[in-house]
Amino acid sequence: MQKQQLQASLPLLLALSPLAGAVTLYEDSDTELSARVQGAVGVFHSRERYAQTGLRDAGSVNWQEATLQYGVELKRRAIGSGELFGGLDWVSSASFGDGDAAGWTLGDERTTRVENAYLGWRNDTLEISGGRQNVVVGDGFLISGDALNIGKGLLNGEVNRGGAYYLTGRKAFDQTAMLRWGGKAGWRGDLMWLKSDNPAQARPELSVATLEHVAEAGTLGLTAIKVGDTDRELADLLYPERKGMKLYSVRGQGNAGVSELFLAGEHAWERKPGGDERAWYLEAGWTFSQLPGKPVVNYRYSRFSPGYDPLFYGNGRALGTWFQGEVASNYAGPFNSNTRVQHVGVKAALSDSVNIGALFYDFDTLDHRLGNRDARELDLYAEWAIDEHWSLLPLLGYYKPTRSAEDGGSQLGTARANVYGQLLLVFGF
Repeated sequence: MQKQQLQASLPLLLALSPLAGAVTLYEDSDTELSARVQGAVGVFHSRERYAQTGLRDAGSVNWQEATLQYGVELKRRAIGSGELFGGLDWVSSASFGDGDAAGWTLGDERTTRVENAYLGWRNDTLEISGGRQNVVVGDGFLISGDALNIGKGLLNGEVNRGGAYYLTGRKAFDQTAMLRWGGKAGWRGDLMWLKSDNPAQARPELSVATLEHVAEAGTLGLTAIKVGDTDRELADLLYPERKGMKLYSVRGQGNAGVSELFLAGEHAWERKPGGDERAWYLEAGWTFSQLPGKPVVNYRYSRFSPGYDPLFYGNGRALGTWFQGEVASNYAGPFNSNTRVQHVGVKAALSDSVNIGALFYDFDTLDHRLGNRDARELDLYAEWAIDEHWSLLPLLGYYKPTRSAEDGGSQLGTARANVYGQLLLVFGF
């Protein structure tokens, strides 16, 4: 299996507003213990299937997914002029029906496992923590959790993580040690050691350092990552150049002092045994605050070199941030390697509880010797906050590749347009 095919499988992390807060179990002047339950149920249909695992034939596919996360959080105040905090929770996940359109899941995956198990201490300028927890750097261009949830469809189930490939119930790194310093403005930074237990990522260890300057007009940041040890057998199959890889990036995001403006960009350089790779993007947006619904329009250009390893990318700030295209980012490809992507996003509020949006993508393959993933995609979606606990998210996608799998692409049997639909019910208490 080629590395690019695995990168195409990265699941879309839902970029939703935080749901209802935790339920307080116990509280006094120094201690707060709370419980949290959140989850999602999804129904999916794709008129076409994709040649990623060798287990799919041409035709339509229908499947369902479910996740449920439940556990407790602890805060203990007045310890060394700071706060002790911790969390312990579990995730149950499952896939049903035919399994997804790429064959990463087969529809019979089920599991319940510990998700978060961490402990830390913090004050206004310092935070120390360790254990199993989710980690996001910047807007998710490089790291947005350990969120690749492959099922039984790849490598005879050797990398099975228990279903719910799209909903991505499991995002926490297995082991972390983190030091964060600085406040909400001015200089701040992070030193982190992260260990993945994800077989589809070859279980790498990462050393991460960030330095940022935060101001009202925007944030400028530097990131350095070194990949330490990996699972040798899995890395040989999936990521032969990942061990020892070094990555550096410079990024910025803000409004430059203009409230309606949004600007963002990042440039990453990878140093690998086989040569250097790079990826970068520039994005600009505008909020028409005087118009009904306050519509927002964004344009982004991104480029990922043919051998670029996108690591643990994901949707750090919004739907479609780094999982670009519902069909492309989950099933068809090329997925943040060997491609140029032009993206236009539009979003507006119909009411206090309903948003609608459209996401357009144009994918242009750089090196056709590695496969042709040229395509265009349009996704139309809505976000309905039914109440403080429940949200409903319908989406309709139109994906048109230039090549079928038999002609160098990934869509099985035909290069006709695929009509894709999903309906998600998300809840939290």
